[in-house]
Amino acid sequence: MEEFIKSVCVEDIKKAENTMFSLFKTLETASLGSLTAKAEMIHNTFLLNKSYEFIAQNLSLLAVLKYKADQTNYKICLNMLDDAKFLAENSQNKNAIKTNYFCWGYIYFSEKNYSQALAILKRARNINSENSVINIKVMDLISRIEALDIEKNELNQDGDVEKPLVALLNVARTLAAETSLEHLLKTVAEEIKKVINADRCTVFLLDKERNELFSKIALGMGTQELRFPANAGLAGYVAQSGEIINIKDAYSDSRFNKEIDNETGYTTKTILCMPIWNMKHEIVGVFQVLNKINGTFSKEDEEVLIAIGSSAGIAIENARLFESQQTMINQQKELFKSFIDTLAASIDARDKITAGHSNRVKMYSELICDVMKTDEKTKANVIHAAVLHDIGKIGIKDAVLQKNGKLTDDEYKHIQEHVKITYDILNRVYISDEFKEVAEIASSHHEKYDGTGYFRKLKGEEIHIGGRILAVSDVFDAITSKRHYRDKMPIKNALEIIKSGAWKHFDGNIVDSFFLIKLDKLVDVFVSEVEATLLEKDREILSKYDVNYLYYLLNKDDSEYTKEDSDLIELFNRYYNCKAGN
Repeated sequence: MEEFIKSVCVEDIKKAENTMFSLFKTLETASLGSLTAKAEMIHNTFLLNKSYEFIAQNLSLLAVLKYKADQTNYKICLNMLDDAKFLAENSQNKNAIKTNYFCWGYIYFSEKNYSQALAILKRARNINSENSVINIKVMDLISRIEALDIEKNELNQDGDVEKPLVALLNVARTLAAETSLEHLLKTVAEEIKKVINADRCTVFLLDKERNELFSKIALGMGTQELRFPANAGLAGYVAQSGEIINIKDAYSDSRFNKEIDNETGYTTKTILCMPIWNMKHEIVGVFQVLNKINGTFSKEDEEVLIAIGSSAGIAIENARLFESQQTMINQQKELFKSFIDTLAASIDARDKITAGHSNRVKMYSELICDVMKTDEKTKANVIHAAVLHDIGKIGIKDAVLQKNGKLTDDEYKHIQEHVKITYDILNRVYISDEFKEVAEIASSHHEKYDGTGYFRKLKGEEIHIGGRILAVSDVFDAITSKRHYRDKMPIKNALEIIKSGAWKHFDGNIVDSFFLIKLDKLVDVFVSEVEATLLEKDREILSKYDVNYLYYLLNKDDSEYTKEDSDLIELFNRYYNCKAGN
């Protein structure tokens, strides 16, 4: 029971924590009453669970909300922030401390006490926090202060705060939004180079498996990658020691690895090097900034690099995790596609008469989806279902499946069972929730729009949109494919069957979409499994017309044809009957 209570408490705290962070996100835009009510509600959750770091953060938030509600509460709110500060510092939680500093800065900013606001916000900026919401809030508020028309001396005696603040804000926004590791590192490296006024910035990542440092981004070196042992050179020293080093003369420092300059032809003079930490306080890489323009790297340069690095490590870990997940997803997709292709091949092996049918149904269905502009998820499921729509034939007797002549009534009823078998097989395959939709689509391709189909006699839009697409593709391929016991149907007759089936056998909207397919795309399907190719000069002609235009020509009197009309019909029929050149 104790374990259960603990798990419930952890879940409650996590929900409250997420809610609190979302409140900070909407501090400027959401309804004040709504924000306050939610903050007070989750405050009780934190109090009940004695989560002091979250109590501190939420108390800081409540102080700001109380101030926003009535600015005459200024002193009361500062007292609340003092209490929150005490809790945050005692909990030694960096998120809580940084949140508290931000809230002090927010109130000072609102009181137009800009110098005091900036001073405490700069302290907040230098705290390594994994809370990207507060990191961005701090950067944003600093940028807003700098954007005001205030005497520079009031904010910073050096009079040079604008450039680092803009850079830090750009970096913060990138860290929060970017999932591509390469793009993330490129932006960070460019901003560091710009703000510190250096010649180059290299971001080295730590490859733990090979115990090497490698450069994903090295500005000024094109796409060249550097890779060396994790304990070599200054970058290696920083990766091992965790120190920040500022070298005035690289070649006089014994830790500097001259081999890299020898390999690249570059001359390193000054170096600023800092480790990149993740949220577990593990070193995941190194920032190395080279050759300060007009001088050496200053203490302020170090502070700027620390401020950027405080969030960069977490963002890098997240981007790496995202890329790893994407790789795994792509591998799963390839495995899934291989699985589907294997299932489809097993049907082709059993039913030589209709071999290739499922692949052509897939191609027709994809063309219809493209015309209809279906969303990618629906299109993917239709394609998978098309490949597998006849998998149920695995349960049909060979004598019926491979019969050359006309089926008896009993044999026809037996072969109709393949749709139910398809549904049962695919419904048992657990891949994801989306796959259940594949089972539904695949088993609906013999349903008819008027409700007279099988196996469930669904009607109209009760039939999945994917099933309605497959119905058109399946019939069209069946009547336009050659069998050893019959020839393919003339294209005019085949198109008439599809057209006349609108709103009875087929969804009329899907029939209309089928007739909008360009002729060259249709021909691509015809020649997909024979030794013929669509010549480019013929593609150029066929791509100008759609199925509708062909249908219109075929229903005209021959005497009304122009030479262009006759040539088009002849060209199409040549490919339709697979007599095209190589």
